[in-house]
Amino acid sequence: MPRPIRAEIDLAALRNNLNVIRNTAGTAKVWSVIKANAYGHGIDNVYAGLQATDGFALLDFAEAIQLREMGWEGPILLLEGFFEPDDLALIDRYQLTTVVHSFWQLAAIADARLKQPVAVYLKVNSGMNRLGFAPDRLQAAWLEASANPNIGEIALMTHFANADSAEGVAEPMNLLDEFSQTMRVPRCLANSAAILWHPQTQADWVRPGIVLYGASPSGRWQDIASSGLQPVMTLRSKIIAVQQLHAGHRVGYSGRYRAGGEQRIGIVACGYADGYPRHAPTGTPVMVEGVLTQTLGTVSMDMIAIDLTACPPANMGSPVELWGKNVAVDTVAGYAGTLGYELLSAVTSRVRKYSV
Repeated sequence: MPRPIRAEIDLAALRNNLNVIRNTAGTAKVWSVIKANAYGHGIDNVYAGLQATDGFALLDFAEAIQLREMGWEGPILLLEGFFEPDDLALIDRYQLTTVVHSFWQLAAIADARLKQPVAVYLKVNSGMNRLGFAPDRLQAAWLEASANPNIGEIALMTHFANADSAEGVAEPMNLLDEFSQTMRVPRCLANSAAILWHPQTQADWVRPGIVLYGASPSGRWQDIASSGLQPVMTLRSKIIAVQQLHAGHRVGYSGRYRAGGEQRIGIVACGYADGYPRHAPTGTPVMVEGVLTQTLGTVSMDMIAIDLTACPPANMGSPVELWGKNVAVDTVAGYAGTLGYELLSAVTSRVRKYSV
């Protein structure tokens, strides 16, 4: 039999989350962000649950081609744009929409031999300082794009750096509103946090990412507890061994956990080679046989130890939820000092993933 760890992808939860986003975003169209293999869920697993989206947004050309081969005929947006002028042949062939964040890309499009004009999203750097035209260069970029016969539809795009914090979006929105008075183009502004907490950003298109998968943009599940969003991935495994500890017995590498008395523990087929965070400390919550308990000691490559004190019936073969419906991935991530984004996208290929 295969190793018992698996990731269940709940299509009903995915459809629910897309509906929640639509209801929140009003008349805005939705780019469903499926970069990083759908945040670790698998594009092939989530595709059926996202058929009602208006478009898909991603980074990788291979993933864009995969979508086309799966039968998707709607818009596909390349969030980082293209990386070499030769990439424009694929953009043309597969009718992709591309982000443009620098003048060399505009020049490359002008020089390309295309069968049809390409749709572009001009990206403005509104404070993230990663990609995008500086605000004082955006007008020039727009004029250059507008004069380019190889460019069709033009939209404006940005990415908010602080939509999930107290600083919010006021400053970048003031900047973007100034441009909107002269640049009459569709706008795509709102990421997951902005969709939930800043309705003034929703504009013509929104780009939900982590919220599609039922995790919080802030990293705190409490922030989305009343939103109606549901976790899509449940990471499950089973107990493959049980150990009886006596006082002073230690657990795992470096013996970081020491039993204070008689204690029964379970060994679970899950480790950091599966994507479970190695830095998750003793006390990270897990659920066994419907009972909440905790990890013990250092996470190994292939196994973790858990406390069975609270669930005496648990034994070999007992089901374990590492995160999902009952243990929020954001909670596990918080114990490990990271975000749910990282845990979901880090689930490795040796974990079987399938839709339910």
